[in-house]
Amino acid sequence: MPTRTPTPEQLKARGNLPRHVAIIMDGNGRWAKARGVPRLMGHRAGRESVREAVKGCVALGVDVLTLYTFATETWNRPRSEIKALMAILRQTLRSERRELRENNVRLRIIGRPGDLPPEVVVAIEETQDHLAGCDGLLLNLALSYSGRAEIVDAVRRLIAEGPAASPLDEASFGRYLYTAGLPDPDLLIRTSGEMRLSNFMLWQLAYTELWITDTLWPDFRRRHLFQAVSDFQRRERRFGRVD
Repeated sequence: MPTRTPTPEQLKARGNLPRHVAIIMDGNGRWAKARGVPRLMGHRAGRESVREAVKGCVALGVDVLTLYTFATETWNRPRSEIKALMAILRQTLRSERRELRENNVRLRIIGRPGDLPPEVVVAIEETQDHLAGCDGLLLNLALSYSGRAEIVDAVRRLIAEGPAASPLDEASFGRYLYTAGLPDPDLLIRTSGEMRLSNFMLWQLAYTELWITDTLWPDFRRRHLFQAVSDFQRRERRFGRVD
């Protein structure tokens, strides 16, 4: 008999909710291939999954949701696919900003947004302006993002500042990362069953709980998020400590 998915109210009553949820959204291409439709149909179908993840995190009172939206490696795909992905991103930002504001969602970009086409940058800035008065869930979109590049960029900023006034430690180094000021992810969800980090938040995920599902990203819904959170609540996080 299948296990019933807990409601947001039940999950909140248990306590121990993740403050920061990160998601590697994988499986759009396989979803499309299984249905015999163009690959881009999978990317378009994934938009509803993003909406479901955002609404689910809002319902739970999660502080931060980070979505691995466009990796630096994705620039190596065919030019036509990249152009279409950028168009989908721009259209999504414009079409969703009203609902994001209704849900009190803020928007932040991590990665190298300077790599993005100017029209996408404009859509990002317009959406951020539209959400400027919001103070609820922080939606982090990782765009032109690489975990290794993030660490390199942090070191570059550190060097550019010159000699530090105090010794460098993990906490002070974290202030140079794209996620400066944010808690590290408590829970990482990866769809499509792949067992790897794919160059995502390599510094921040050191003690993050992982939840892998075979569900392809376009099929991901709020119930999957709630199942992941329910599993997270049953785990004991030791952060390297022994009993």
